[in-house]
Amino acid sequence: MTSITPDNAPVSEVAGGVDTHQDTHTAAVIDGVGRVLGTEQFPATPAGYAALLTWMRAFGQLSRVGVEGTGVYGAGLTRLLQAEHIDVIEIDRPSRKTRRFQGKSDPIDAIAAAKAALAGDRTGIPKQRDGRIEALRALRIARRSAVDQRADTQRQIKALIVTAPDALRQRLRRLTSTKLIATCAALRPDRDHAADPLTATQLALRSLARRHRQLSAEIADLDELLDALVTAINPRLSAAHGVGTDTAGQLLLTAGENHDRIPSEAAFAMLCGVAPIPASSGKTTRHRLNRGGDRQANAALYRVVLCRLRWDPRTRAYMERRTQDGLSKKEIIRCLKRYVARELYGLITSKDQERSA
Repeated sequence: MTSITPDNAPVSEVAGGVDTHQDTHTAAVIDGVGRVLGTEQFPATPAGYAALLTWMRAFGQLSRVGVEGTGVYGAGLTRLLQAEHIDVIEIDRPSRKTRRFQGKSDPIDAIAAAKAALAGDRTGIPKQRDGRIEALRALRIARRSAVDQRADTQRQIKALIVTAPDALRQRLRRLTSTKLIATCAALRPDRDHAADPLTATQLALRSLARRHRQLSAEIADLDELLDALVTAINPRLSAAHGVGTDTAGQLLLTAGENHDRIPSEAAFAMLCGVAPIPASSGKTTRHRLNRGGDRQANAALYRVVLCRLRWDPRTRAYMERRTQDGLSKKEIIRCLKRYVARELYGLITSKDQERSA
């Protein structure tokens, strides 16, 4: 789409929107009243990001840019825009209802992103991805993958034992997981008889057991790196009651390097999905369960609550008091997650921590 702005009538202030993809980014520019000034497609490369920014600025003073996928395909462009001190607004994918009425194309999505940024419908500030939190994210991805693969490997070992020949099954079926892995890793089947079902099963069990050991060593190595990194980023958070390295790492990742983008503890609770959602109507005043937010952060807070219910006298006393008030255990845990989110938000954003970092 070509520009509708004449050369002799420059626009004083404009807003941009970008629909990001793996290979290309489609950009749109609108003026202060929402009129589309132009759309253009650029390659998703450093040179393409620079060309996109130059193109947008040619329409006037660029005030803000709405970007879809700031943490995925738009991460590189977001870093450039932030380095140029341009306000970047994180834009959600358009709703299905809007797409049914307006259609779907990259320019349409880019224009919608620009209008959302201009109108202030979205105010989310993207996470910075150039600090220690980004390093933490990369290490956690590797660890999570290794943990999932190790669990799959253990399930496969036990499934093989169920269908193994009787003698082998009777030998292995009652062993604990630790002894089972050690026993299977020490098997010495004859490779020349791999066509025999018993020998083939032993070979498979030995291979899976050794893979399990390798993954365990990899997880231990990553845990050592993560423990040192999380402690260096925020020692007070990782030392809080019921909060370990894994939980602290997830909450730091949810808050981001620029945790000042979260203006209050209520916003952090909403981000973690532990803030109740108003569902009142007429004379009825009530709240419903929040099923949104970062579910990994929600699960991290849940683990903190379970730990404190087991070991913290204050939390156990709260449970007893609210049980007498008629609340169920699920309702009490939801309340506790909200209180824990408030406490941990203070540790994440404390001024003392900022100075030590």
